Parts: sequence; structure tokens; C-alpha cells
Amino acid sequence: MANVLLIGNGAREHAIAEAIIRSPQKPKLFSYMKARNPGIAKLSEDIHIGDYGNLSEIVKFTKDNAVDFAVIGPEEPLSKGVVDELEKEGIRCVGPKKELAQLETSKSFTRLLMEKYNIEGNPSFKVFKNMDGIKEFLDSLEGFVIKPDGLTGGKGVKVQGDHLQTKEEALAYCKDVLKTHPSVVVEEKMEGEEFSLQCLSDGRHVVATPPCQDHKRAFVDDKGPNTGGMGSYSSANHLLPFLKKEHVQKALEITQQVCNALDEEIGEYKGVMYGGFMLTKDGVKLVEYNARFGDPEAMNVLPLLKTDFMVVCNAIITGELNRLKINFEKKATVCKYAVPEGYPTAPVKNKKVDLSEVPNDAKVYYASVDEKKDGLYMSSSRAIAFVGIADTLEKAESIAEKAVSSIKGSVFHRPDIGTKALIEKRVRHMESIIGN
Repeated sequence: MANVLLIGNGAREHAIAEAIIRSPQKPKLFSYMKARNPGIAKLSEDIHIGDYGNLSEIVKFTKDNAVDFAVIGPEEPLSKGVVDELEKEGIRCVGPKKELAQLETSKSFTRLLMEKYNIEGNPSFKVFKNMDGIKEFLDSLEGFVIKPDGLTGGKGVKVQGDHLQTKEEALAYCKDVLKTHPSVVVEEKMEGEEFSLQCLSDGRHVVATPPCQDHKRAFVDDKGPNTGGMGSYSSANHLLPFLKKEHVQKALEITQQVCNALDEEIGEYKGVMYGGFMLTKDGVKLVEYNARFGDPEAMNVLPLLKTDFMVVCNAIITGELNRLKINFEKKATVCKYAVPEGYPTAPVKNKKVDLSEVPNDAKVYYASVDEKKDGLYMSSSRAIAFVGIADTLEKAESIAEKAVSSIKGSVFHRPDIGTKALIEKRVRHMESIIGN
């Protein structure tokens, strides 16, 4: 019986906790969180509430509970070097060391690595440490994307036509970014449909999980500001309605090559390499990598995992993913987030929510909620994720929609996620770009 440490307190980590506890090995879960997640707490032998930057406290909690290995959920502790500290103490980790986590924490690191190793998938881009040359590069692009070089919680990227209209606005944003970040990445704007391919890596081998499509915009029909993700879906055939097998294979190949390049440059990357890709007229392009499971996409793939997650974690740690056949159920999934009214710009806080009428055919994953004696209260971020799982997308969407609609409180959600109308719109969009 293994003792497992989970770091993180979001809905993604709730899904990871569920996958750990589901193991026939009957592991004991110990969770280190910066805020108490009631779903994770119920699955844990013990929990500790603390700061992700307090590495000595994390190490102490780990040693006090004789933890065998750790699974790191969010990017913040990875960026602080929690894996480096735990591994110094002999605690093996599913998650990359700080230098390897630059895959996510530095937008320029990944672009320059791919350029150095001639890995396909980069758009036209340049990295700037000051304003010199930015105007000239913008003038050479048909459309542009501006990315701060560092963590922004999924909200720092600005796209022409969506967030910035003119080159003057782009220059002003670059100037602002350089006040708080070491550099800014300017890229050509790509046209197409995005998809998420979360891959497991043992440092040498990568294995893909079913692709998903996230929905960043706050409101129906992809309107409004970007969020951490309002929901996502995956298909029963482990493709997406606008994707072919060769597109997923190309994304997997890019990830394998990036894994190899990381091994060559720094060392073995053990954990999740989550690629945000875009299918364009020029093929599959990389939008960005994250160094952990996606939130919400973790809730699409982990419930479908048929292989023992403890066995998967061990294969990641020991470098033996190539010896393991990892299976996922051939089911469709739809995840929809309930978020506080006003989210993300001016969310209401500390409002009570009532889940008493949520049907039991949906999965419920807690995110930013606080359990008090008189019930559940929301903080200011995404509150609760509802997941429908079924043989078809239509049925999975219906389950998720009924569940998220049954919550009572000052909340809203995107009812169009996973719907036939929105998916057909995405398919038509792709067809208009690359043809049938």
C-alpha cells in the first residue's frame, strides 16, 4: 500500500485524487493545498493547508507521512522548484523539475528550443527583451499575438482582433509587459481550431491521452474575455470532429521531439506535457505547452482512464511508459464550469451555492469553493466543474448541462459547450480554412 502526495487544490487535482484513490492498490492519499478543497479532503488521509512556495513545509509534510511519490497538479509549485526539493529527499515525482518546467513558465524557452532542434510546429516569432525592433517585426506580420514571457494564469496572451486591434495597441501592450516580464514574445496570428493533447512523459517516451477542445472565452459563442477555461469536450473515437488521426499523430510527434530535445538540453522530463495545438492550413502548429494536466481537460481524460493510475505514475517515474499499454474508455465527455457571476473581470465573492438538486449521473469536481458549517461558498474563481460521460457527445452534453443548470446560487456557465451547433460551427470554420 503506497502513500501518495498530491499538491494542488483545484478541480484538476480533485480529478487526479479520484484517479489515485480508484486504484486497486488502495493507496493512501496525502494532500497539500493552499486552500481546502472539500472533494480532495474527503479522499485524503490527511491534508495540509499552506503556501506553494514554502518548500520546506511541503518536504516536512511529505516526510512526516512517509510518502512514496508525489503528483504535482498546478504550475505554481512546479515553477517554485518543488520537484527539485522533493527529489533531494529521495521522493520521486510525477512532474518536471524547475528548469524543465520552463516549457510552461517561459514562452520564449519553448519557441527557441523548437527552433534550435528544427522541430516543426512553430509559427513565425521573435523574442524581445526591449522595444527595439518590435515595430518592424509587427509590420512584417499579417496578424499578431503578444505573449508575456512567464506565467499569466492563462490570461496574459493578447490576440489581434480579439484583445488588440491596432499595431499601436500592440506596441503599448509590449511596453507594459516589459515592465513586469524579462521579455515579450511576438508571434504571427494563426488561423484554425485549437485542440489540447495531454501527453504523459517518462523522459524518453511520450503517450497521448484523448484530445480535447477547451473553451477559454467567458460567454456563449466564444464572446467575452479569456478565462482559465469554461469547459471542454472529448469524443468517443478519441479524435475531435474537425481532427483526423494524422493531426493527432503530428501533435504527438512534435511532443516526442520536444521531449527528446529537453533530455538533450537539461534532462529527463517526467510528468505531463500538455500541448495546446492549432490545426491550420499549414498543418498542426504549437500554441504553447503546459507542464501539467489541463484544467478543465484533466476532467475529460482521467475519468476515462482504464489503466491503474498508480501503475501509470510508476511507469513515468521509472522510465517504462513504453512497456505499458494505457487504455481509455471509448466514451465522449463534456465538462462545464459553474463560475461566480461577474467572472472573470469582477466576480462576486463568498456567495453560497446549493448542489442538493444535482443529478447523480454527472461527475462533480470542486474548484474554488469553501465548505463551511452551513454549506458551500464560492471564492472569486471557477467554482465547480460538472462532467457528463456517455457513448455520444449529444448525451454527454445533456448530462453535463442538466447538472450545471441544477446548481442554485449567483453563478453562470456556458450552455453551448459540447453542443451540436457549436461543434458544427467549429467544423465549418476548419473546412473554410483547409477545405473538406
